[in-house]
Amino acid sequence: MIVKKSRTLSPSMTFILMFGMVSLFSDMTHEGAASMRGAYLSFLGASAATIGFVSGLGELVGYAMRYVFGAITDKTGKYWPMVIGGYVLDILAVPALALVGEHGWVAASALLIVQRMGKAIKKPAKDTIMSFAASREGAGKSFAIQEVLDQIGAFLGPVLLFAVMSAKSGLPKAELYSAAFAVLAVPGAMTLILLLATKRKFPNPEEFEGGKTVYEPMKLKRSFKIYMAGISLFAFGFMDYALILMHVTKRMDLYGGLITTRTLPLIYAGAMLVDAASALIFGNLFDRKGVGALVIATVVAAPFAILVFYAKSLPVLLIGVALWGVGMGAQESVLKAAVATMVDKSARATGYGLFECSFGIFWFAGSWLLGALYDVNLALMIALSVVAQLTAAPLFYLAGKAMEPSTKG
Repeated sequence: MIVKKSRTLSPSMTFILMFGMVSLFSDMTHEGAASMRGAYLSFLGASAATIGFVSGLGELVGYAMRYVFGAITDKTGKYWPMVIGGYVLDILAVPALALVGEHGWVAASALLIVQRMGKAIKKPAKDTIMSFAASREGAGKSFAIQEVLDQIGAFLGPVLLFAVMSAKSGLPKAELYSAAFAVLAVPGAMTLILLLATKRKFPNPEEFEGGKTVYEPMKLKRSFKIYMAGISLFAFGFMDYALILMHVTKRMDLYGGLITTRTLPLIYAGAMLVDAASALIFGNLFDRKGVGALVIATVVAAPFAILVFYAKSLPVLLIGVALWGVGMGAQESVLKAAVATMVDKSARATGYGLFECSFGIFWFAGSWLLGALYDVNLALMIALSVVAQLTAAPLFYLAGKAMEPSTKG
């Protein structure tokens, strides 16, 4: 008789999946809010330039401060306290949007910035402890799995809002928005419960990659410098979804009556499904082809602005939003995996912080400028977005080439 051994998950994969479930419920919360952010700010009286500024400022705060918190994480080695503290701030700010009254776009904007600060605190530590487990399973595959779970949550969040807004469609618009944001407290609570359970099971995730390491200042490798230049251009041209959503709300008459305030979250949900699929595809491709996977993803996603902002029919609009989702999938999986291969463990949280700081600064500058151009010269806005992303592609290629000698050695 042949006895088949039961296949069990390795501890590192168990950690990746548990941490991924934390991300799933977290994304239900803040991506559910993101699916209505542009429309909500517009309803509260914010202009296109203001929405672009607020979105960009939120990203600036959320990304720029990651360098500071990344360095603190490396020096102290307090991975879990940084992750938990950041999640608490991130999660609480979203349902608080339900308390913002009509015409209170300033208060809503402040809460969105607080939420981004929470992400700034948690992200370097979160990505670093994920990279420890990823060292056992493959960086591209591991970050892709987490991104897939992220995007399942990012899909379910907008769908949940659609269900709530459909059930309460008779309410005035201000109350409808409040009800939608209030329900996001439920996945927020699940996020914190699962996070504490993961910490209890894996109190020392650094052991996946050889245990604790003595902190050493980060050394900037040539490949990382080129890579940073590429991600800065990519971020500059890759606009925030709030601007896309605002445009769609202004052009609803072009889509045959198929897009209404209630169905807006479904468009974002679809983009998140594309994000999940592309993260899995390009994450696995990264483990085989390296940074070349990011070159392909960037070229594929770059034309999204042409289709979204020139769309005169729903199918064209949806194709454009789908390409935006491809770019998001690459950003959340391959970009992170690449950092794990370019930065030594002893200063990896600093590396993630520096990477995301640069990304945020240029996303802020791009979001603000593209938002301002929307009201002035739409063709120039689209051209700037596409060209910036396409210019990043050869830099990603050069970063990959710069890594080859050390890889072969």
